[in-house]
Amino acid sequence: MSAPLPADDPLAVWRAAWPRALAVWSRFTRLQDPRLCGTRAEASKEGLQGSFAMIRLVDQRVVIDLEEVSRLSLHDYALEILAHEIGHHVLSPATATDHARLLARIRRALPTLEAQAPMVANLYADLLINDRLQRQEGLRMADIYRRLAASDTGGGRSSVWMLYMGIYEQLWQLSAGSLGGRVDDDAMKGDAWLGARVVRNYAGDWLDGSTRFAALLLPYLVESTSDTRIEALMDTRHAGLGSHPSGLDRLDSDELAPVMHPALDPRVTGDAPPALGPPHEGQAATVSTAAEHAGDGAQAREPFEYGEILRAAGLQLTDHDIAVRYYRERALPHLICFPVRPQPESMEPQPEGLEPWDLGDPFDTIDWMQTVMQSPRVIPGLTTVQRTYGLAPGREQGSEPVDLDLYVDSSGSMPNPQTHTSYLALAGAVIALSALRAGSRVQVTLWSGTQQEMHTEGFVRSEDAILRVLTGFFGGATAFPIHRLRGTYETRTPRDRAVHILHLSDDGITTMFANDERGNSGWHIAAHALSAARAGGTMALNLYSPLPDHVADKAATGWTADLLRARSEGWRIHVVRDMAQLLTFARDFSQRHYGRMGA
Repeated sequence: MSAPLPADDPLAVWRAAWPRALAVWSRFTRLQDPRLCGTRAEASKEGLQGSFAMIRLVDQRVVIDLEEVSRLSLHDYALEILAHEIGHHVLSPATATDHARLLARIRRALPTLEAQAPMVANLYADLLINDRLQRQEGLRMADIYRRLAASDTGGGRSSVWMLYMGIYEQLWQLSAGSLGGRVDDDAMKGDAWLGARVVRNYAGDWLDGSTRFAALLLPYLVESTSDTRIEALMDTRHAGLGSHPSGLDRLDSDELAPVMHPALDPRVTGDAPPALGPPHEGQAATVSTAAEHAGDGAQAREPFEYGEILRAAGLQLTDHDIAVRYYRERALPHLICFPVRPQPESMEPQPEGLEPWDLGDPFDTIDWMQTVMQSPRVIPGLTTVQRTYGLAPGREQGSEPVDLDLYVDSSGSMPNPQTHTSYLALAGAVIALSALRAGSRVQVTLWSGTQQEMHTEGFVRSEDAILRVLTGFFGGATAFPIHRLRGTYETRTPRDRAVHILHLSDDGITTMFANDERGNSGWHIAAHALSAARAGGTMALNLYSPLPDHVADKAATGWTADLLRARSEGWRIHVVRDMAQLLTFARDFSQRHYGRMGA
């Protein structure tokens, strides 16, 4: 039997209730100690605003605003409130990824009202948690809602609030209206019964039940106004702040299934499922579409949708930050082993003899054993010796990764990677991250018109720096930054690491062969860069027609003639007919050029 809680110190009461609240879920439950804030100012510093409690998934914290708890007359419910917040960490949403997946599903069930998804997800998770705490653990969850109703200072009762209370009344077999549910509306009472059945029947598959709950609330959201009592319950609004949910770049296999109202779900109503007859034409199409999406969740989200889900989860990110996360996630399944160039043999140091150690030589090079053997009386510079070394072939073969110099076209003919899928950015991310995985360094240059160019600070190994450049966007004119190519290779020596130059563009790449600002020929600059790089150059170009196999078309003019000449001068040109083929190119890149030498 547990000891009574001390009542003289509010903080002591809540601290004493914490281990009991953890034990409600399991004696093995472990979380960070809660942040118990004595004032709203303290709570605000912890990120808690608008409610009296919140969770943070990034550090698995519970934050309580004790001043607001006192204002709502909830100070006697420390155990219930803490157990509820712990339930968000243990049951729903539990993780940042499941939090985002829940929001993604609910958004699809709320057409034109997607902005309400965080609120609907919060109410749904609260129902799942509170039903368990009230029925299985005997906690006084219903009393909390009675206190909230009593503390209401005006503003009326929204239809969402009345339906929500009606669901609790159904779940806990309370008399109609005892918590604030509607007593004179049979339709709402019927919906409350459906909501309670969703909570009970999908308690173990709460992600599947979320769209049914959202479909049930949709008509009430249309006519509802803001309700301060609902706002006070929003304890997962910023739950995802600072977290890194993963796997959101693609839809789950069942996410595109038609949204079903709970009144049509036999699992909710208890009715026998309708007999399956031969599918009519429209039904066959629906089944086919569902099967198509049911494979491995291959359909990808667009970057803007990915960003809306992250923001709904409470993450505060710019469009550029979101694009970096999006292309990193989409690239991961396609990462390749970037080529490395084998060396004949690595060299290892071999001791060859002794030589005098003189003043000014590094102190740690003295061979003390040999020095003492020369003379037991050590005189620096006279009796001290150091060992000399030569080089001998090592036993294991050494290897040298090939660096990557990547140029990506961001002119007006290319999509903005921050709003829609850009296969140039995706292909660049696949190849660049593969290069990093193999130990290479990468330089990325994003270019468009004159003075429209951004790049990494030379050859770097920072994923964020590379992806931030790749996911930038200009959308301007087309003018390759010849000075950038010239500056990279004009002082490069054979002692520097070999580099492969890769261009992702369309016919606009031929602006690379124009004269630079000094009047130098772009042809000469490109030829010197290709020679100094020593690992070849490739152009992956989105062209409407492939280039001829032989450089014999004397009639070729314009960019076609330029590309034929570039190919004759050593550039390997890979033509894609649409941007999606760039991803295939990225996967095949290392195999076609360096497959036998891959790590």
